[in-house]
Amino acid sequence: MFIYLSKKIAIPNQIKLHSLSWNPEQGWIACGGENGLLKVLKLDSTGTTVTGELNTSKPRGVAAPSNLSMNQTLEGHNGGVMCVTWNANYRKLTTSDENGLIIVWMLHKGMWSEEMINNRNKSVVRDMKWTADGQKICIIYEDGAVIVGSVEGTRLWGKDLDAHLRFVEWSPDSRNIVFVTKSNEIHMYDYHGNKIKPLPLYALENSKKQESKKGDDDDWSDEDEQEEDTTIIGIHWYDGTEGHIDADAPTLAVAFRNGKCQIGRGEEDPKATLIDTRMTLTQCKWNAKGNVLALAGSVKSKSREGEERQVSQVQFYSPMGVHIKTLKVPGANGISAMSWEGSGLRIALAVDAYIYFANIRPDYMWGAFGNTLVYAHNKPDRTDVCVTFWNMKSNERYTKYLKGVKFIRGAGENCLLVLSNSLPAGAPPSSMDDNDENNNGEDSGPKPNQHTLMLCNSIGSPVDTKYIDIVPKFVEMTPFHVIVSDFRSVYIWQYRTNVSKLTSSDAGNGATAMLRRNTGRERMLDIEEVAANPAQTIENFKPKAGRIKDGICAITASKKNLIVARESGTIHRYSLPHISLENKYAIRQRPAHIRLNCDSTKLSIIDNGSILSVLDLDSNNDSSDGKEGTYGQLLQFERKDAWDLQWADDNPDLFAVMEKTRMYVFRNFQPEEPCQSSGYLSNFSDLQIQAIMLDDVMASPENPDRDMVLDFETKSLKDARELITNVGLTEATAYIEQHAHPRLWRLLAEAALEALELQVAEKAFVNVGDYPGIQYVKRLSGLGERMKQRAEVAAYFQRFDEAEAILREIDRKDLANELRIRLGDWFRVVALVQTGGGDDKMLMKAWNKIGEYYADRFKWQKAATYFSQAKNLMKMIECYYRLDDYDGMEKGVELMSEGDPELMEVGRMFESVGLHKQAVRCFQKAGDVKAAIDTCVLLNYWEEAVKLAEAHGFSQIEGLLAKYAGHLLSKGDKLQAVELYRKADKATEAARLLAGIAEDVGKRQVDPLRAKKLHVLAALEVERYRKKALDLSTMSTTKGKSVAATTAATLDTLMTADAESRAGGGAGDAGRKVMDNAWRGAEAYHYFLLSHRQLYSGDVDAAMKTAIRCAEFEDILEPKDIYSLIALTAYHSSHLNICSRAFIKLETLPGLDEATSDAIQTLALDIFKDQAPRNPSHLPTCYITCLDTGQPYNACTITGRAVLDARTVGCKVCGHLMLEHELSVSNRKNCALCHSPIPGINFSIMEEEEEEGGFAGGDLAGVWGGEGRGVVVWGCFCSCCAPPLPFLPCFPLSCFLLLLAGSPLPCPFPPPLPRDTCPSFKELARELLVLSSRSFPWEVCDEDDECGGVFRREEG
Repeated sequence: MFIYLSKKIAIPNQIKLHSLSWNPEQGWIACGGENGLLKVLKLDSTGTTVTGELNTSKPRGVAAPSNLSMNQTLEGHNGGVMCVTWNANYRKLTTSDENGLIIVWMLHKGMWSEEMINNRNKSVVRDMKWTADGQKICIIYEDGAVIVGSVEGTRLWGKDLDAHLRFVEWSPDSRNIVFVTKSNEIHMYDYHGNKIKPLPLYALENSKKQESKKGDDDDWSDEDEQEEDTTIIGIHWYDGTEGHIDADAPTLAVAFRNGKCQIGRGEEDPKATLIDTRMTLTQCKWNAKGNVLALAGSVKSKSREGEERQVSQVQFYSPMGVHIKTLKVPGANGISAMSWEGSGLRIALAVDAYIYFANIRPDYMWGAFGNTLVYAHNKPDRTDVCVTFWNMKSNERYTKYLKGVKFIRGAGENCLLVLSNSLPAGAPPSSMDDNDENNNGEDSGPKPNQHTLMLCNSIGSPVDTKYIDIVPKFVEMTPFHVIVSDFRSVYIWQYRTNVSKLTSSDAGNGATAMLRRNTGRERMLDIEEVAANPAQTIENFKPKAGRIKDGICAITASKKNLIVARESGTIHRYSLPHISLENKYAIRQRPAHIRLNCDSTKLSIIDNGSILSVLDLDSNNDSSDGKEGTYGQLLQFERKDAWDLQWADDNPDLFAVMEKTRMYVFRNFQPEEPCQSSGYLSNFSDLQIQAIMLDDVMASPENPDRDMVLDFETKSLKDARELITNVGLTEATAYIEQHAHPRLWRLLAEAALEALELQVAEKAFVNVGDYPGIQYVKRLSGLGERMKQRAEVAAYFQRFDEAEAILREIDRKDLANELRIRLGDWFRVVALVQTGGGDDKMLMKAWNKIGEYYADRFKWQKAATYFSQAKNLMKMIECYYRLDDYDGMEKGVELMSEGDPELMEVGRMFESVGLHKQAVRCFQKAGDVKAAIDTCVLLNYWEEAVKLAEAHGFSQIEGLLAKYAGHLLSKGDKLQAVELYRKADKATEAARLLAGIAEDVGKRQVDPLRAKKLHVLAALEVERYRKKALDLSTMSTTKGKSVAATTAATLDTLMTADAESRAGGGAGDAGRKVMDNAWRGAEAYHYFLLSHRQLYSGDVDAAMKTAIRCAEFEDILEPKDIYSLIALTAYHSSHLNICSRAFIKLETLPGLDEATSDAIQTLALDIFKDQAPRNPSHLPTCYITCLDTGQPYNACTITGRAVLDARTVGCKVCGHLMLEHELSVSNRKNCALCHSPIPGINFSIMEEEEEEGGFAGGDLAGVWGGEGRGVVVWGCFCSCCAPPLPFLPCFPLSCFLLLLAGSPLPCPFPPPLPRDTCPSFKELARELLVLSSRSFPWEVCDEDDECGGVFRREEG
């Protein structure tokens, strides 16, 4: 950091100042003094304006102008103004005088005027502080009175403390208030005025326990003892509004008159930093960012004549207590007030009747390399550090958030970030240092006391990481080396060589890493080592503890040398990359900032007093006595107030130096005309200096502007340019020959080309060694025509529009087109072709190139448009694929020709997004059916895969399907196997598997509801299969054929279906059952669950009737459970006859153990010994028959009651009946069994047959579809067909025969007919063949909405 006094303002009439405050936002300065003096001043602001915009009123390139723009005297106080404070958020000024008068001032029409006045008239105001948000103010009086008020002037609360007060301070969150008393006590109160606790003062404890830190000022002496005056002279608590440089950075500073200062991380910090300034302190202030603490006071000093005098000083410290700089201030009476500017670039000091302004050049964390600027700043809402990588040319920015950033350096193509004790996310593992032999060269992160060196590229991506054990104090970087040192040890890392790009590129394993360490890529150096080769490997180096007396104070390096400066002025020169001590030099200064020139022959030195000198490293300094001296000589060159220096990259005698706000360029130590600038020098090459206005960058770190980067030209470059412009090429050539430099010759060559002076241009290119330029001049000479030469020169200087205009002017559109093609400006190529400068082939190529241009920039829609115009279908489809525009892709596929190999790639695109139909279409069009089948299998569309395989004779698909299903079954994924069969349209296999799963669930007797659901799913699969098998509309063989042919086709389908139904598959008996009667298992569990539900709801009569219906399902349900349920429900409903029959069934069940059989008999005896087995009412015969013989009857699926003569509604899916009355009462919309929606209400009328055996054979239930519409047959209620099925694909074959024969016909199988005695399918087929010779009165119904797609009789 560099500090210097820049301005002095005298107060009229030599009125002494008591108070001073600088508004941090708007820049007003209020100062108060004796006799009621109160003035408001304003200097030209720096950084940004109030609205956050960059201030353009100040001179460009100057950080802190000092022009006075306001000077207003405020009248209202009579006594000396002792306290002034700003409320920046509300633009208010609050002042108080020694009489206790308080005035609040406001800005009105550019002038300050009184807003509020308060006069307590009891005591003097000692201090006033606003909260950070400006909402509240705390005013303390000397007698202990405290007043807290709002910004509107409302008094919030007041309190009288039993102490004399000196200072007040708000906590950063404005929730607590700290009061300092005259007795050197600090007490904390909450914002309501309640006392919390006293604060400890570690600085007042035993001095032996203090950790003192002192500065580097040479005027200090151990003999200077200060009187032990422990009065607190100031307290300042940084509010954190500008963020923190570190999460653990101290914020509370308490200063004492004896020179001690305590810096803590809050109100209680046992590890507080203690500073001993060895001054008599008077002021203590943090800057606006909380990263610099200023302590003002005075120190005794002796003049040359031996007289003692007081010297005013301001010492600056970091939050960690490290001394940064000392500023001496004129005046013998000390500094009475001090205040920082909001930007932290200036500080104002009140001394007697003067205000001194000091400019500050902060030590920012930054680095520049190439076109990239890297800088770090803090954000108030984050505890980590924001590091920004800004491309100054393209204005692109990349941001990283890291913890513990200590240094930033840049050189070559990379930058270096030095972090403390933390590894940032995303950093690659290091190939370096781990002494563990089992580690194999791998890094596991930094150890607790290590620091991280992270090498990054221009976008902030880490490319290599190292960990070091020393604490970095000085860091330097060259295009090949990184050098880090503490006060004794130096770490050298050669991260790049002339042969390979990065040394990390050959880090493959632990052996390679070890070899690279041993060959010198990473070395350690102890400056106390006197050996010829002092550098050691990482493994062999043993750092020595403790700081040496003559430690390192600065380092620098070039491509071939490393310079280490020590506090005594000794300078060590080492060679690079092979580290050896070449020489030692001795100077009288203590270096603070050193730099090597481009050929490592001269070293610039800026000492602690900001004095610049230059050391010639290679001169032979012979002594006066004739003895040979050492190499190196301090040249007779000295500059004061220097704070930055940059050597030219291409001239060892050219350098630029910053002195206060001026930049000087020296050639052979002769200065050129200075320029006004406060920029930080980043580069000096080609006679041009680049300076970064880091003050402006840090003021707006998230929005840096290119105007913040300044380029200055040297005098020779400006003079040469002026000669070329105003005099002529001959004189300019002579001047450049005297001041030869490649940049000047290039400037001359460019000017000669503009003037078409080709001989001069060739001479200039020869002097600069530009072989392509020489060839270009020769090509120009061969063009002949001057207009063509002008066009070529215009193109050379990238004035392409001008070059095209010249070529078109001479009617050479072909050359203009070639120019645009060379440039890749295909938009202009299109325009030129359309105006007659090319053919259709060139136009198609241009459209293709434009499409590629937009595709490279991910503008797919525009790219697709141009590819479409160029008839490049594949590229167009790729763009639509990127846009997820699959309709556009399909249209492109239709435009592609059959067999086009690119269709395969398009098919893969569709396959990648799961669009199997489009992918199959592409593969089929390309002629690769196997790829289409593979896509269906891959996307799990087995039905499509099977169809394609059958259509094209790929028999392997069945085997693949079976193999995959077997794999799923072997893993126990039965439901996934079911889903596989469903997708492959293998309904029978899916149904058998579902039935098997349902049977297993039923046997476990754990979840009967799940068993019912599985049976329903199995039945639905069977119905789907049957419907497909008998759907004549899907049979291609029936179209346009006779009735006989149709019947034959139907027969063939039925025979295939019967064969598949009789095949048990892999599900065993359950699979055969579900194919024989699909809904039987679902019925069993439905009535079983319904009976239980009715029993638990108290409807025992309905429960009994429903339980009787379960007697049919002894092969599905456990018989013991069935008859136990019947007995239980019958007993509770007093139907003892039914109960008795159930007990008889239980007693005769086979396989009962003796204990169970005895229990059943005992229970029956207990029930019937006193009660006769009678029923309270008559039950229909069907209940008794079902209970005794298991013969089924039609039951309502809602209530379980037998369907006798009531009106019913049939489900079109499962075919089961529901009583119309129950359906309307329950307002049911779905079938109770299969839960399918009921779209319409259709009723069947049945008459009960009281004879044994149920209904009469051949009775058909009809539904009248309206007058003159004929009769629609809905079902057959013969005993072998129960329960009735509502549509043809579900009919048993006997019912189908009846329909074909023409109803009414008697049922060929009169009841009662057991199911297992039904005739075989072959016998029924023979009957069907006989009937097929007759004329059929039935045909397929085309009116699906009327009859459901079944058969109807034509009228008549």
